[in-house]
Amino acid sequence: MADQLSGAGRAAASDIPSLDRLLNAEALRPALDAHGRTQVVAALRRDLDALRKRALDGGLARHELEPAAVAARTSAALDKAAQPRLRAVYNLTGTVLHTNLGRALLPDEAVASVLRALTTPANLEFDLDSGGRGDRDDLIDDLLCELTGAEAATVVNNNAAAVLLMLNALADRREVVVSRGELVEIGGAFRIPDIMKRAGARLVEVGTTNRTHAADYDNAIGPRTAMLMKVHCSNYAVTGFTKSVGVAEVAAMAHARGLPATVDLGSGTLVDLTQFGLPKEDTVRETIAAGADLVTFSGDKLLGGPQAGLLVGRADLIRKIKKNPLKRALRVGKLTLAALEPVLHLYRAPEFLAQRLTTLRLLTRPLRDIQPQAERLRGVLAHAAGPGYAVEAVPMYSQIGSGALPIDQLPSYGLAVRHAGSGRPGRHLDRLETLLRRLPVPVIGRIADDALWLDLRCLEARDEADFSAQLAEPLA
Repeated sequence: MADQLSGAGRAAASDIPSLDRLLNAEALRPALDAHGRTQVVAALRRDLDALRKRALDGGLARHELEPAAVAARTSAALDKAAQPRLRAVYNLTGTVLHTNLGRALLPDEAVASVLRALTTPANLEFDLDSGGRGDRDDLIDDLLCELTGAEAATVVNNNAAAVLLMLNALADRREVVVSRGELVEIGGAFRIPDIMKRAGARLVEVGTTNRTHAADYDNAIGPRTAMLMKVHCSNYAVTGFTKSVGVAEVAAMAHARGLPATVDLGSGTLVDLTQFGLPKEDTVRETIAAGADLVTFSGDKLLGGPQAGLLVGRADLIRKIKKNPLKRALRVGKLTLAALEPVLHLYRAPEFLAQRLTTLRLLTRPLRDIQPQAERLRGVLAHAAGPGYAVEAVPMYSQIGSGALPIDQLPSYGLAVRHAGSGRPGRHLDRLETLLRRLPVPVIGRIADDALWLDLRCLEARDEADFSAQLAEPLA
């Protein structure tokens, strides 16, 4: 660089303007107004340090010292630093409840409720009838009991916390009997044996990976047994030569010995999904009716609400759980409750659920809507990707995600992008995938079988125009 600069064009370290001079320059005024003096001073110092180093190396041009040039660099750096790390993206992965992309999207009613809770005081722990202190669980426990048939309910910050709290409150230094085929690990290395240990409970494994019989549970019960527990097999299914014991039979054995039967239902759904054309998943109400004394499940999976862990069941067990010191450590804040309550209210009118609950609307989105959308967007993406890529509108399969119904797939439609040239396509697809991720609203797809797949199930009609607009120009 130094060889390319003439003597007249090269700047020395002594030519670099002072910090005070730059701060008083009119060109810096917009940056000061937007970001404040503290951040502008810090950014200027970093820039001046870099300029000084380049000047000593003989590679600094005089025009780079102009206040306008300094202001442009400073503003660009500060604007970039001010961008939020948590950003909206287009989820075209084909996984509706994508853990890495935030799982369930809240319906409009929940969004409005959260906005109110953000901007106004609320009766989080204030009883408006008595004028005294209230319990934050009172905001949602009646609804949960109505929708599940349980006697009582409480809520914590996620389902892992719900399981931890349940075990610590009811099985500390005692034994919990679980089938080996249900000792699951889910995303983030959450393992049932590990959570048992942290909760202070002793795991008693029964049966084998593929086959567990009623006698296995019965023979494991002893004087230190605290409960019999069943766990939803998230993210996988055991098929072939298998045998498991249902909730009703496990509950009957537990009750015969004076023990509770508990179920970690994982995703948890409050309605029969088959009425919407989706695969069967046991509901919380069915699980309670089968004899479970406590059921834990997630709020941000099939329920379609915010991240939360819900516990429903016998009133005496819920009371004991709520008295546990961990309950306060794991409790939810007003924003979670503000989002959860309207979501639960939607379930009181199940005939409108497929339209109003965002998660269910995406899961049941028909091919007659998705396929024409793929045809419309094929040319848009082909233009943006350029002649090096071939774009086709093709049928594909979505999945529910987040451990719900792991082997079931939903017919969908989308765009398949392949490298149009010779040679190995991998780096070309990686490049395109990176360019899509760098858009103002990143587009997230998946690469498999020498193609970039963009499943359009989660791109609703109201978002299509904005999606197309950022692909109006070539990506390269």
